Amino acid sequence: MPDIAFRSALELVVAIRNREISSRELLDHYLKRTERYNPVINAIVTLDVEGARKRADDADAALARGEPWGPLHGLPMTVKDTLETAGVRTTAGAPIYSEHVPTHDALAVARLKAAGAIVFGKTNTPVFAGDVQTYNPIFGITNNPWDVSRSPGGSSGGSAAALAAGLTGLELGSDIGGSIRNPAHYCGVFGHKPSFEIIPMRGHIPGPPGLLTGTDIAVVGPLARSAKDLSLVLSLLAGPDNDEGVAWRLELPSPRRGALRQYRVAAWLDDPACPVDNEVRQQLEATVAALRQEGVTVDEQARPGFSFADALRTYLSLLWAALSPGLEPEAFLNLVEMSGQLPQGDDSLLAQLAHGSTLRQRDWIILNETRARYRAQWAEFFKSYDVLLCPITPTTAILHNHSEPMMARTIRVNGQERSYLDNVAWAGVIGMAYLPASMVPVGCTARGLPVGVQIVGPYLEDRTTIDFARRLAEVIGGFVAPLGY
Repeated sequence: MPDIAFRSALELVVAIRNREISSRELLDHYLKRTERYNPVINAIVTLDVEGARKRADDADAALARGEPWGPLHGLPMTVKDTLETAGVRTTAGAPIYSEHVPTHDALAVARLKAAGAIVFGKTNTPVFAGDVQTYNPIFGITNNPWDVSRSPGGSSGGSAAALAAGLTGLELGSDIGGSIRNPAHYCGVFGHKPSFEIIPMRGHIPGPPGLLTGTDIAVVGPLARSAKDLSLVLSLLAGPDNDEGVAWRLELPSPRRGALRQYRVAAWLDDPACPVDNEVRQQLEATVAALRQEGVTVDEQARPGFSFADALRTYLSLLWAALSPGLEPEAFLNLVEMSGQLPQGDDSLLAQLAHGSTLRQRDWIILNETRARYRAQWAEFFKSYDVLLCPITPTTAILHNHSEPMMARTIRVNGQERSYLDNVAWAGVIGMAYLPASMVPVGCTARGLPVGVQIVGPYLEDRTTIDFARRLAEVIGGFVAPLGY
């Protein structure tokens, strides 16, 4: 019988409710697995054993009295180390915050706790969540459970690795350039990047602790071992910040269709501006073939009406602008000087970074209007299609590469050297338009590495992408535990 640790969050909650296992027993089981497996993968970097055990005992006592706390009653889980957790060290992988112990939970964490979850640990992230690999000077390198010589992705790499290795029941991550979707793909788990701003970001680092405003493009969202878990967590987290809740409510629409074959599906599986490696492409094509076998019509020629390359340039400019407030003053001034000295027409990565990080407000407003036009084209596209299938990154999990400078790194795609930033291209073009996207594992390559597909939907129609993810996983893929765990 498979280890109970690998069940979905919903299945675990049912097991607790039906007295198959107590919350305390399940927590201790995850702690024992963490003790056994975590030294190799280094996914969970901070534990709150005493606090979690007390809360688990309280959960069991409450259940015995017939007083369930909510839909996640007694579920042990972990959260990414960028999300403030009251009384538990929260570092964002940054030495400056190595001893930071928040007094309040991030709003998303508080909502999960209010639903009955028990947060027993924090999972690793790159410094300030700023990489597609997961390592930092405080906690070191996180390895991929499928192959420890490879990265679990980033920046929610610890989140995905912990789920894949059966060290936690559920995870909460964040995403500005694929930081939920990339690790889900690399580690073979489910993930959901919500529509922008439907889940409050308050309590996320970066920005600095106590920041009251959010960051453009960035979102908080779940990682899990099933699409049903994604749906449940979305229902618990989505809604206005507490202050805004006095005036408005969020009512996300139901899924567009009631059966898999009813969905109108488009597929954008490759693009010259960001080529996809053949072994990933083959798995994505097998996914399309499986859908057609089920009677689903899939249009592989449909596109939203703009060039991928142009949209990518817009995304990167918006990304650098969004991240620039976190730069040290000296680094920012260096970019200001560099931006003024670069020749006209320079489209290098360094020039894009310098120009994007130092945009005048006038230039950002113009750029934001460009984004609005992309969003309008997406909205028109989704009048004809319900979901779009596309890659999340060009390759399977990459080998560890922590060389500096980061911008000089490359990845190999079909034997050719490509920019390291290709890792965020497919995610960024989607994310900058504020669209929801669900990640589903759809199988493994011949080398035994997971592949996921990104399911993109119309703005605010998150339930459509998650519903399609659930139905797709019943046809091909779904979570499979890596060997040895």
